[in-house]
Amino acid sequence: MKKKARILYVSQEITPYLDETPMGKIGRHLPQGVQERGREIRTFMPRFGNINERRNQLHEVIRLSGMNLIIEGNDHPLIIKVASIQAARMQVYFIDNAEYFERKFALTDKKGDHFADNDERAIFFCRGVIETVKKLGWNPDVVHLHGWFTGLIALYLKKSFKDNPLFVDTKIIYSLYDDDFATPLSKDFSKKLMHEGIEKSDLEHYKNPTYVNLCKQAIDLADGVIKGSQKINPEVEKYLKKSGKPTLDYCSPLEYVDSYSGFYDEVMAQVEEEELVD
Repeated sequence: MKKKARILYVSQEITPYLDETPMGKIGRHLPQGVQERGREIRTFMPRFGNINERRNQLHEVIRLSGMNLIIEGNDHPLIIKVASIQAARMQVYFIDNAEYFERKFALTDKKGDHFADNDERAIFFCRGVIETVKKLGWNPDVVHLHGWFTGLIALYLKKSFKDNPLFVDTKIIYSLYDDDFATPLSKDFSKKLMHEGIEKSDLEHYKNPTYVNLCKQAIDLADGVIKGSQKINPEVEKYLKKSGKPTLDYCSPLEYVDSYSGFYDEVMAQVEEEELVD
């Protein structure tokens, strides 16, 4: 991979914007570490309603906002905000929308139940990231997805935007975590996902949108998979082993920056070799 390779990070959680978790800490420190190793980065996350905008100094990026995304025939305004982590010399872009993110919690309510519209929230977020990257005119060499909420980006990039010049050579890395949830997403999920370039045959796993099936679909579409947690769903782990996809096992906090950066190179090299053979 070229020295100034571009890595796009899309994370479900990033510290310090949400309560600290292992995923959130990786979302915070991995981009910084990879940037310090000579890569160019961009980082995105949802602007969940429990993020304190004043304390974290979020502000709207007017030149990137103003677009509407259509889901199920309804227009939803896309608002882009940004904040800086000064110590890391990096910016974080936030995908926002009043209907989907103006609530006091992230993915679950105060009782711990997942929001009924998490399916549409994930669709809006993932499409919002792609549209924002298009507006930036920034072509990533690698897109690294963290958490189930980000997985649809793999579907859109591999199907809807596979011929877009910005993404035609982009490789996708998907990190699996212990972010399992019990209640499946909306039964209409696969219908809501329909978009230019996506065929019904591309949505088999999404017909029963359980956590396991969302992960299976992301694995199928990814060019490489990382175990971001020591323990992941057993059925997902079994599926990953059978997939034959390039896989990086769990790495300790002291190891993961160098290990992940090296894995990006391995996936890029392996994919390039396969393309030459074809």
